[in-house]
Amino acid sequence: MHTFYLEPAKWQAPFIITGQEANHMAKALRLKAGEHVRLLDGQGLSGEFAITAVGGSSVKLEQVTLEQHPKPEGRCFLAAAYTKAARRSFMLEKSVELECGGIWFWQAEHSQAKVPADAKTHWQEQLVAGAKQSNNPWIPELRTMPDGAAEVCREAQRFKRRFLLWEDAGAPDMLQFEDIYASADTLFAMGPEGGLSANEVAAFKNAGFKPVSLGRRILRWETAAVFCLGLAWWAQELRLAKTAVNG
Repeated sequence: MHTFYLEPAKWQAPFIITGQEANHMAKALRLKAGEHVRLLDGQGLSGEFAITAVGGSSVKLEQVTLEQHPKPEGRCFLAAAYTKAARRSFMLEKSVELECGGIWFWQAEHSQAKVPADAKTHWQEQLVAGAKQSNNPWIPELRTMPDGAAEVCREAQRFKRRFLLWEDAGAPDMLQFEDIYASADTLFAMGPEGGLSANEVAAFKNAGFKPVSLGRRILRWETAAVFCLGLAWWAQELRLAKTAVNG
């Protein structure tokens, strides 16, 4: 069954798909009235819908089933310094597959470009594409933080577990299994490929971030990001499996 996205503001009867999604339905896939599709809103709602009418620029649907998915526990959030577009695209795609809770692109002193004031439309479209491909009903929160490390530190106070990925010659502690296994959300902050400045490191430490290492190799920006997402997703799957056995 094909999956499509309907933004939360339009999630009400009559259900109408417009724009690129409608064009994909009607022209690329040539779906007809009577066929069924799956819709998701990116905020935990999904359901099976029957197509009732296909127009030139819109598709009307009727709800068949509806499911509210619980918000995952122990999600990974990334405060990732702004960097090259190619790196961002890969990370955005994988973040949805691995159930990332949110991505904050922040302006670092060594960022290679200036972060925009607001998240770009095509970034959100990449997240939507990833959600449709992976059938993930939750799309990560996407934000930009032009005020840099100071803004990240302010917003980070809602997280009890805050880690700073830091390539320090002093060899910070390795990230431990216990750091990611708990059911609380975790925030990882990481610098650009040019590294963190001394001022940024001090700001994160003062805000309660624990410096951690991911190993002896220097990982690329997108590798470190996806590695953290993968660890958090794996820990979440272990908790779910344990709950299922004990339940």
